[in-house]
Amino acid sequence: MGKIIVNVDVMMAKRKISSNELAEKIGITPANLSILKTGKAKAIRFSTLSAICEALDCQPGDLLEYDPDDPT
Repeated sequence: MGKIIVNVDVMMAKRKISSNELAEKIGITPANLSILKTGKAKAIRFSTLSAICEALDCQPGDLLEYDPDDPT
């Protein structure tokens, strides 16, 4: 089984936004944003994904990627 790769940090860098600023804009704690950015989250709510997309002016596909070759 492959792995979902989270590219939130890549989009944050492209948009020049800090973790604290993004966390505040989307209404989650910086700690929870960190868990998401590092790929340690087991799930993400669509409402959170929507808020991130709105804050970063991007699509879900810009944030999430599937790697079929990753065995983890």
